[in-house]
Amino acid sequence: MARRSGAFALVAALCLLELARRGLADEPAVPAMFVFGDSTVDVGNNNFLANCKLVCRANYPRYGVDYPFQSPTGRFSNGYNLADQIAQNLGFDKSPPPYLSLPDVTIISQMSKGINFASGGSGLLDSTGGAVCTEVFNMSAQVQSFTSAVQKMGNGTADLISKSLIFINTGSNDLFEYTDIPSNTTRNDTEFLQSLVVFYKSHLKELYGAGARKFSVVSPSLVGCCPSQRAIARAKNDLDGYGCYRAANGLSRQLYPMLDSMLRGLAADLGGMRYSLADSVRMAELIFNGTVLPGANFTVLDKPCCGGGGGTGVCNRTAALCEDRRAYLFWDNNHPTEAASRVAALELFADPGVFVHPINVRELAELRT
Repeated sequence: MARRSGAFALVAALCLLELARRGLADEPAVPAMFVFGDSTVDVGNNNFLANCKLVCRANYPRYGVDYPFQSPTGRFSNGYNLADQIAQNLGFDKSPPPYLSLPDVTIISQMSKGINFASGGSGLLDSTGGAVCTEVFNMSAQVQSFTSAVQKMGNGTADLISKSLIFINTGSNDLFEYTDIPSNTTRNDTEFLQSLVVFYKSHLKELYGAGARKFSVVSPSLVGCCPSQRAIARAKNDLDGYGCYRAANGLSRQLYPMLDSMLRGLAADLGGMRYSLADSVRMAELIFNGTVLPGANFTVLDKPCCGGGGGTGVCNRTAALCEDRRAYLFWDNNHPTEAASRVAALELFADPGVFVHPINVRELAELRT
């Protein structure tokens, strides 16, 4: 009954979202949005990394097939990604531009509107992504670039930054790489997850020190349900009830309460810090359990739209492409479709407390600092 009432409450909240968005049409809910994280929110930073492997870029077809002008911008999606969808719900046209695309002389002026620092392949640990991508714009570099830009800004900086939204989606790649460690290697899951939380806390404190006060944090989802991880699960005979990689999903489930506890403590210690934490594990469980969410008409949950089934294909200009992207949860072997990102963004923005706590992104944006 609790799950059903929660779903009804979510429907009611989302029915009001269009009215809220109309109210934001003339002026965004926040002066600027700053994005940090991995490929789920990267809008092209990896395009500008000379040594970043092609597998960690998305600036070629079929990526962007549903983006305006069918342009492959570096988004790991068929169209807009989660950062774009959150930005649109806030009243912006799309995500702010990638930091590495900006000439140095324009960075300070762009800070008044927002910048996207996210990099595909990166994680909470600075080492994450190195083996797969060779070069990523790691989380420490993302945060340091932001704080450096803030320091160079003039009068009015504190007010601008404190009212702006910090949007963070990271951690999944750390989990991917950890589960790739050979099974005969000594591992301690709790110590590993605690190390991720320590790094997360450090990054948040650095952003807070630069003046940030509003944080929207997205926890890693059921990473073991990505088509690539399902293939690994079949090879290792480690399937859970969803046909996903049990070990990877177990890490996701353990990490969320640790992030929740860390954020509660940090908000109590840092005056004026407010946050919204999304429980992506629970969101995914609702979908895999057959709960119908507004806008979610997914009929294919285990295969990618681009690259074919099996979880080992490549999404490129010659890859097989599904006809109805709206029916697929996954675009490629590791990333959601535009439709899936849209559903997630709506839930983050307007959820009445089913899986976004202690407030949703709309409420966070409206807070006065």
